[in-house]
Amino acid sequence: MDNLFKGAGYLLKGFSLMNQQGIRSFAYLPMAINIALFSIAIWLGYSQFDSWSNSLMPTWLPEWLLNGIMWIIMPIFTALVSIIVFFSFSIIANFLASPFNGPLAEAVEKKLTGQAPPALAWQQIIKDTPSVLWNELKKIKYFLLWIIPLFILSLVPVVNIAAPVLWFLFSGWMLSLEYHDYPMGNHHLKFPAQRDKLKTQRGITLGFGLATLAMMMIPVVNFIVIPAAVAGATALYLEKIKP
Repeated sequence: MDNLFKGAGYLLKGFSLMNQQGIRSFAYLPMAINIALFSIAIWLGYSQFDSWSNSLMPTWLPEWLLNGIMWIIMPIFTALVSIIVFFSFSIIANFLASPFNGPLAEAVEKKLTGQAPPALAWQQIIKDTPSVLWNELKKIKYFLLWIIPLFILSLVPVVNIAAPVLWFLFSGWMLSLEYHDYPMGNHHLKFPAQRDKLKTQRGITLGFGLATLAMMMIPVVNFIVIPAAVAGATALYLEKIKP
């Protein structure tokens, strides 16, 4: 538990870092992308919720029994839909903002190590965009290998009671992998090596990911999570994982 709270503390540190001189210019554009996409996610989840829930209910059951079932599973279904919608749009937002997150992580590292921000960061963004986006596609493939069996598990009666907890833990781990990719990628670590390194500090990195997920589910706050998470992950990597 102590490590979980330490990991969460690095996300709070990221909120402080993203507004500092030499860093904020790299943080605000991904923030704008995130605001647009999460606005769409909120609208989609709100407008389609009744349709999704009704489609899962067997129409041949008596109304009194159907109402009882709805009362029992509705909290589970609500939590599941919220996590799936927000996590899916988080992947999309990270994909679109990824060309800017590497330079943001570099700017944070230079700030923490006492060096000046990079002078040619915007030119480097254009140069590195194809390779960065390809790496994002590889990560999405890895995520899908876990999302699909978890989704199937969520449809199994009785067993699916544990689904929201499993989704929450899985999402926290995936978000930790996602945001640590930027500072670790700047040090030329590939995705498998990144996973291995994060596993050596599993408690702290999971705490960071769970805190990020929790922040993403808070209205308004979720709009600014991506740059804060990149900054916090960079600090966590430099202080706890890289040594």
